[in-house]
Amino acid sequence: MDLREYLRILRRNWILIVATTLAGLLVGGAASVLAKPVYTSDTQLFVAIQNSGSVQELQQGNTFSQARVQSYVKLVAAPAVLQPAIDVLGLDTTAEAMAGRIKATSDLNTVLISISVEDQSPVQAAAIAEAVANSLIKAIERFESPKTGGSSPVSLSVIKPAKAPQSPSSPNTRLNLILGLLVGLAIGVGSAVLRTSLDSRIRGEEDLRRVSDAPLLGGISFDQDASARPLLTQTAPQSPRAESFRQLRTNLQFANISGRAKTVLITSSLPGEGKSTTATNLAIALAQAGQTVCLIDADLRRPMVNEYLGLDRNAGLTTALLRSADVNDLIQPWGEENLFVLTSGVIPPNPSELLGSEEMKNLIVRLEQAFDAVIVDAPPLLPVTDAAVLSQHVGGVVLVVGSQKLRQHDLEKSLNALRMVGSNLLGIVLNRLPTKGPDAYSYSYYTHDEKPTPVPARTAKRLPKRVLSGQPQVDSGNFDDETFESNVHAPSHLSGNRFERS
Repeated sequence: MDLREYLRILRRNWILIVATTLAGLLVGGAASVLAKPVYTSDTQLFVAIQNSGSVQELQQGNTFSQARVQSYVKLVAAPAVLQPAIDVLGLDTTAEAMAGRIKATSDLNTVLISISVEDQSPVQAAAIAEAVANSLIKAIERFESPKTGGSSPVSLSVIKPAKAPQSPSSPNTRLNLILGLLVGLAIGVGSAVLRTSLDSRIRGEEDLRRVSDAPLLGGISFDQDASARPLLTQTAPQSPRAESFRQLRTNLQFANISGRAKTVLITSSLPGEGKSTTATNLAIALAQAGQTVCLIDADLRRPMVNEYLGLDRNAGLTTALLRSADVNDLIQPWGEENLFVLTSGVIPPNPSELLGSEEMKNLIVRLEQAFDAVIVDAPPLLPVTDAAVLSQHVGGVVLVVGSQKLRQHDLEKSLNALRMVGSNLLGIVLNRLPTKGPDAYSYSYYTHDEKPTPVPARTAKRLPKRVLSGQPQVDSGNFDDETFESNVHAPSHLSGNRFERS
């Protein structure tokens, strides 16, 4: 991963990182508050050799004392030194226990011995340091005295008396807070990297590119109001959601620049990724651009288009495929533009066979002759084979990918399923993208708060009586109020691939 990928990981998981950092800071503060204060008292001794004072003797004495100092440092923690100090102070402890609270050091090439004592009482820390120093002086004098008698050639003297400290040496609150912050930050960053490595969900375009290089036709941001108002006509004209579908419409036209894909199938890998709302709103966007559009609900397992548009689905696609009624009597107009909807009809026991039948192929051909664009809402690819079978009858396929819902291996399976049947994948639509953050795809700098104009599910638009035929028909004339029926018949007269109301 490069630097940009790491920055993206940090932006995606900033809440986790901040939480662990604050937790580490809290732990460091709690440790400082709960820990009992410890005081440290220091004393320092000087080691000297008693001699006559000649230069040679002074040099030899200095060398001798430096060599002896390291031994004296180790002698500080010996019971021979500590037990007398304990007895003098009347402490209820042992020499071994006291040795853990005493630290003796000496710098190289010096004859100075530093003794530090830790205790929960500052006064007792100073008293122990003084008692240990005095006990060491006596012990050295006893050990260095000649066996034949006489005084010791080594003399120790206190040059820094022990004093009771004013403030505790531990806990170090500032150090604990810094350590807690750094440890929490490290844990947060490590958890974010590990979480990203183990998480195979597709969150944005970068994750999509790891699986496929198919064109990205557009990105639709997540809208909390979309479940209550899913349609494009129910949002402000300049809202990011409306602009996303217009951008999808434009990019789809460029992806289908040859014009061979008049029928576009909209599908997804799994249920709940937003394919039905995408298909419905794409059809509305195409109709708003002046095209005559037919929207087919081919999801014969969980049809949703009729619920979004408020249409009756008792008679629809399955009715036409079973030849129980002509498609002209089943197509329902919707809205103010040239949008016509063929609902699913009664759910059959054999959806795959119906969608892969010759009747379905012929129906699509008839609709392509009558409409500028045909949008097909198909079932998901992975649970059932309906979409893969139906994709062989259409000009192109658009795959909807739900952000943070679909995993990379599921997308790979879907792409392989389309590839195996020779489908023409026009591109991918990323749905439910976040509005902010590294995976955001929308721009809101050109929006305003204009309120949408409500569009009724059914309008009073009247349609010609004449029926769709296998071949285009030519006629002329004007609308006549007495020759129209509402909401039940599709347009009849065609001029090329455009409707003429007659």
